[in-house]
Amino acid sequence: MPDPNLNPSQVATLERFLRAGFTFVTLERYARYLGVEKDGFIALLDSSGGKLTVFSQVGYRMGDGIGMLVESGEGKAFVWKDCVIAATPELLVVYDRFKSELGELLSPTN
Repeated sequence: MPDPNLNPSQVATLERFLRAGFTFVTLERYARYLGVEKDGFIALLDSSGGKLTVFSQVGYRMGDGIGMLVESGEGKAFVWKDCVIAATPELLVVYDRFKSELGELLSPTN
């Protein structure tokens, strides 16, 4: 479960996520982390150590899981268990935008 004792800096960062159009989500299998989601993409945030950091990597929401971007001989795809979603150029643009926004919102200068 995410740490309920967030410091003021962490709270301010989460408020920036809300203003930027992100929603907060929790996934049972990742209950220790707070998820931030936008446009189908999700990142898990770790609140330990007094700051918010990304746990693992950004992925695409696939039911109750997170599909990771992988590249194979058949091209790029988001994969979770046996589910595969082709990483179209349009989807990759949204993925890159999500990662960029995430980095900006987590930046200590923000």
